[in-house]
Amino acid sequence: MATAPHGGQATPDDVDAAAAKRPRAPITEAEVRAEFAHHDGAVARVNNGTFGCCPATVLAARARWQRLFLSQPDAFYFHSLQPGLSRSRAAVAAAVGATGAAEVSLVDNATTAAAIVMQHVAWSFAEGAFARGDAVLMLHYTYSSVKKSIHAYAARAGAAVVEVPLPFPVASPAAVVAEFRAALARAKAGGRAVRLAVIDHITSMPSVLIPVRDLVAICRDQGVDKVFVDAAHAIGQVPVDVRDIGADFYTSNLHKWFFCPSAVAFLHIRKDEPIAEQLHHPVVSSEYGNGLPMESAWIGVRDYSAQLVVPDAVDFMSRFEGGIEGISRRNHDKVIEMGRMLAEAWGTFLGSPPEMCGSMVMVGLPGCLGIDSDDDAMRLRDMLRNDFKVEVPIFNNSRSVQGQEKMDKDANGDQVTGYVRISHQVYNVREEYEVLRDAVNKLVLEGFSCSKLRPSGKVLSH
Repeated sequence: MATAPHGGQATPDDVDAAAAKRPRAPITEAEVRAEFAHHDGAVARVNNGTFGCCPATVLAARARWQRLFLSQPDAFYFHSLQPGLSRSRAAVAAAVGATGAAEVSLVDNATTAAAIVMQHVAWSFAEGAFARGDAVLMLHYTYSSVKKSIHAYAARAGAAVVEVPLPFPVASPAAVVAEFRAALARAKAGGRAVRLAVIDHITSMPSVLIPVRDLVAICRDQGVDKVFVDAAHAIGQVPVDVRDIGADFYTSNLHKWFFCPSAVAFLHIRKDEPIAEQLHHPVVSSEYGNGLPMESAWIGVRDYSAQLVVPDAVDFMSRFEGGIEGISRRNHDKVIEMGRMLAEAWGTFLGSPPEMCGSMVMVGLPGCLGIDSDDDAMRLRDMLRNDFKVEVPIFNNSRSVQGQEKMDKDANGDQVTGYVRISHQVYNVREEYEVLRDAVNKLVLEGFSCSKLRPSGKVLSH
């Protein structure tokens, strides 16, 4: 059996460390195509945001970890697993500006991280640290799983949940700040304590880059107890400096824009956070009480390989000019270019200015498509997938949102009620966006309306 230089079981990191010492030329376009050759070439995949992507070299590293476990599980558990996870935590800490790996816990996804934070909020109500009616503040466009976690844990335990209504389309960061201040004032009305603010770094649907540092500063100034930033889409899309942002808790998925396989995310908790020792993983294992990083590093027998290949993902990104910062800059520039191309072709507009976009952008769809509900949006998405081989999320801009009574109109004077959320990642090419452009233009030319996809006899009223 192969042995590591330090003795014991040779790990994939030993192999990768040796390879990393060999100088390599910058990655070529042909090599990028080879890294993602496992993607379905028949599909115009302009939706990196939902599930992310993983290059072949990182998938190969993951397979090596899996084989290592299968070849000698006991040696893997006692000698390889925790050192490997420590290296991954250190890689994350370096990427996000944490003071050290001890501030980082690896979890499956941002939803798990939210459950960890909300579980503590529920316990605080149950144990009398919080009073019934104390508030939790969240954005209207907070991701549905996190919203449900807030209600399942915090509201059920006695919290009053206050939502921040956000304008969309949005014209500037100042508009978000103004709505946040107003909602926080409502949450504090009558002297009520605001125990937690949940702030997205980049909202999912619609996708908008939130001025998160400004909102955290407002929370500090206004006496909000704790701030949890749900940054599921952030790392790999925008620069992340957790110390500069200043939140108590910050989570982001590594399998969306950081080239890790599903599923792995991190939860950062500030070193000086007094309640850090009171946070626990919802799955209780033999590591309970040893700190959240260790509790998360062992939740029973399972496949930990996605968490072990973070250094391999970092190595992959280093092959690009400028590393992850260069990748995200180029993705941003390209997605704005493609978004503008689509908007011009459809006579519509972008849902937010470029400075409020990362590597995703919302583009208005022609109003004549008649997207009047979430069901309409999902049926149209299915149609684009099945009939045109385009994968793209579609957002229905609901008029039920406070302050959303007036809808913007397209070049033909129709109200724009639907938007596509397009992504750009290193594997994308212009032709994929042109497939989407042409598919929508074909539907418009044929007089298509989402009413044709609805169950027979179903009529929507406004």
